[in-house]
Amino acid sequence: MTRPSIEARLAAAGLAPLPRLVWLEVDLEALAGNLRAIRTMVGDGVRVEPVVKADAYGHGAVPVALALEEAGADGFCVAAFDEAVELRRAGIRAPIVVLYPIPSEHAAHAAHAGIAVSTGGGPALHRLLDAAASAAAAPAAGPGSLAIEIEIETGLGRGGVAGGDVVEVAGTIAAAKGARLAGLWTHLQAVEDGDRTRTQLGRFEHALAALAEAGLAIPRLHVAASAMILSDSPATYDAVRPGLSIYGIPPDEMGDVAARRATEAGLRPVLSMFARPVRVASLPAGWGIGYGPTYVTERAGRFATLPVGYGDGWARSLSNRAQALVRGRRVPIVGNVSMDAIVADVTDVPGPAVDESDEFVLLGAQDGERITVLDVARTRTTNTWEVVTNMAHRLPRVYHAASDVMGVRSLLTEEPSWRASNSGTATSAISRSTRS
Repeated sequence: MTRPSIEARLAAAGLAPLPRLVWLEVDLEALAGNLRAIRTMVGDGVRVEPVVKADAYGHGAVPVALALEEAGADGFCVAAFDEAVELRRAGIRAPIVVLYPIPSEHAAHAAHAGIAVSTGGGPALHRLLDAAASAAAAPAAGPGSLAIEIEIETGLGRGGVAGGDVVEVAGTIAAAKGARLAGLWTHLQAVEDGDRTRTQLGRFEHALAALAEAGLAIPRLHVAASAMILSDSPATYDAVRPGLSIYGIPPDEMGDVAARRATEAGLRPVLSMFARPVRVASLPAGWGIGYGPTYVTERAGRFATLPVGYGDGWARSLSNRAQALVRGRRVPIVGNVSMDAIVADVTDVPGPAVDESDEFVLLGAQDGERITVLDVARTRTTNTWEVVTNMAHRLPRVYHAASDVMGVRSLLTEEPSWRASNSGTATSAISRSTRS
């Protein structure tokens, strides 16, 4: 069945045409389904708090968080304070925790906005507590105190409080004015390494025991990210932090285990990438393609220029290595990737000659064929996280549920533009975003 053109789909939703002929599509229905699937995997009573850092792994932080909140997400995790503020300004009401320490100058703002922050102890914690106390003592102080969660260093080697110091750090926070101890967490280094993971979990449990012996209660505990959630024996505690998995992408390092679990759970990819040619031309043998050139035609053929390049996150390392789908057929990307363009060899595509009306798929499915994020990651010798988080802000993003386009984010709009509707999970969230 022929897919309606992007112009027709946008027009039917009452939205303006895209500014470019390359775009990402984000399936909000799949996103909500992934949230439900993860909730089933971790069981009752466990909070599911998706990670929406790095622009929701390239999917678009505000639209994704709004849709997930409407679908029942219990909270969100980000890496940076300004990422949390962006969500609050967009109308996100659910709890937000920043997983890296923040500059102490923002302590008052975080407390006022109900944004929890993380600490690894040391001088930075004392500066944060001093700022929180000053904010609480100010005449214009708002309600509430600064929620602080302690990251425990269990073996990742990049941050957190050492186990032997956790009681002192927790006691310092608990005794501070304008701050409160809100949680304890750690991050696992290599879930696929059973011995290493057991050692880390043992260190975490030892820290918990030390806190209990000291009479310090911890309101909530969280350890599991996507790899642990998709393992055969997840350690869930009070909450989980799904990152890649909420977007339907199994973590690379878990290999077949994660892929099997993701399939069994019904996780679906959320992101697809499409393009239409800005030119399709017949070129003779001996013709160089692109800058360089690293590819010279060996025969006369037909070549389609797609308006996407490393300026969009389509890495230069994909030169002469990647593929695209057109009419359900794989075609090679030839020549060097430039900042704004790549070229596909469409000479062997059967039927009428490929032209500017054809839709190409760079990520996603078409007529039974699929190019996955993992396929692209392996081609460019990196991991899936880098592929999706490299998707540039300038790429238009089209948000849809089933076949209905719900909204668009592009450089033409200061805020995402959404269709008018009063029904459905995505549309309720989208309606709220227009009021923020």
